Amino acid sequence: MEDAAIVDLYWQRSDQAISETDKKYGRYCRTIAYQICNDNEDAEECVNDTWFRAWNAMPTDRPSVLATFLGRITRNLAISLIRSKNRVKRGGGELPLALDELNDCIPSELDVVRSYEIKEFQQAVGSFVASLPETDQKIFVARYWYMTPVKEIAKRLSYSESKTKSILFRLRNQLRDTLKEEGLW
Repeated sequence: MEDAAIVDLYWQRSDQAISETDKKYGRYCRTIAYQICNDNEDAEECVNDTWFRAWNAMPTDRPSVLATFLGRITRNLAISLIRSKNRVKRGGGELPLALDELNDCIPSELDVVRSYEIKEFQQAVGSFVASLPETDQKIFVARYWYMTPVKEIAKRLSYSESKTKSILFRLRNQLRDTLKEEGLW
């Protein structure tokens, strides 16, 4: 079923919207959630919550790209779940590690209340990623969007872990320099 037809089902408040969404995007959303949570039950919970959030958001929001809309919801839910679990039991995991790696690239004075500055920051990061060669884009997105472990990224690309870490280090430095040039650092 086409995305527009699925969105129409949400607007009609048809129960079929959920089943069609799961059929078309279930695997995609489960993959995102599992990469972050690293637990099938947590991933399934995030996906179910995604369908619920999509159901509640659709009457006011008509997303132009359904996959992106659903992926963003799933990712945010998975990150919230992991943060919540890590608050209770401080532990390792890829999410804190990946976010710590990016810490040096994100200016400390970034005020999350000011939405204009956040939009500007998001656009700068998006432009930075778009300007990268395809392989660097894949590495950056895999690590910092999907929270994929470095070892797995290296394996997918047939690189050594040290080469992958080196590329990520270089990319973080380039991002920091780009943000400084844009006046966002």
